[in-house]
Amino acid sequence: MASWDFIQKQILLGEASTGKSSLLVRLTDDRFLTNSEPTIGVEFGSRLVTLTEGKDEGKKVKLQIWDTAGQESFRSITRSYYRGAGGALLIFDITSRPSFIACRSWLADLRAWGEEDLVILLVGNKGDLCAPLEGNEARLARGEVEEAEEEAEAAPTPAAAEGGDDDEEEGEQDEEADTTLTSLPTTTTTSSDPSRAILPSEALSWAREEGLAGYVETSAKSGSGVEAAFDKLTREVHRRHQAGLAARRGAGNAGGSGAFSLGGAAGRSGKCC
Repeated sequence: MASWDFIQKQILLGEASTGKSSLLVRLTDDRFLTNSEPTIGVEFGSRLVTLTEGKDEGKKVKLQIWDTAGQESFRSITRSYYRGAGGALLIFDITSRPSFIACRSWLADLRAWGEEDLVILLVGNKGDLCAPLEGNEARLARGEVEEAEEEAEAAPTPAAAEGGDDDEEEGEQDEEADTTLTSLPTTTTTSSDPSRAILPSEALSWAREEGLAGYVETSAKSGSGVEAAFDKLTREVHRRHQAGLAARRGAGNAGGSGAFSLGGAAGRSGKCC
């Protein structure tokens, strides 16, 4: 039986028919759920993830993943599963603007009923229904924010391209070092693909405004981005938990990692998170 070094509880939430169950099945069984029925209450899946960076590189994290129903009638049931979760994937359908708008309500629910230090990653699913993206939007869809920002910084400004006033150019250069993705168009955007309702830049802009851990696009059908989304969330939950644990140790409020140990399988104990 497999063993692990850390354990995390993660939850999937969002509107009905956004593909939450399909994402879980793709991650745990590596198959596409062709005839998915609406989730009644909650469903459960498990997966081992290997950490690939930091002092815990190579160690394994066991994910306990709870897929929650998207229907309002089950909201009172699913809220009870928010407790104890270290991470959440907030999922919408990139071909449905209403499902994206509804994320605000789901986020408010998470913050009202979930843990105070819950790490939330925004996920746009059903990427297979849209045409491939190009340039910065493609990078943002893959969660490659730093690469997109670097390209934005390297791109010539309109004034420079038109040979604008030297003083204006110098002012722009002074501010160049502080340029971030927020300087890119991040308001409601229009895609040339009629199937796509939300561009990555808009989704990431909202995620940043709300203090979320980032944005990744996925396709449960093709598998694109699925592991990347769960890996990103797992790493961030682990990083924040370990940083918090170190801070408490420094303050003399925790004697060691044993204070966070949980019972594991095969006679081995795992630690959150």
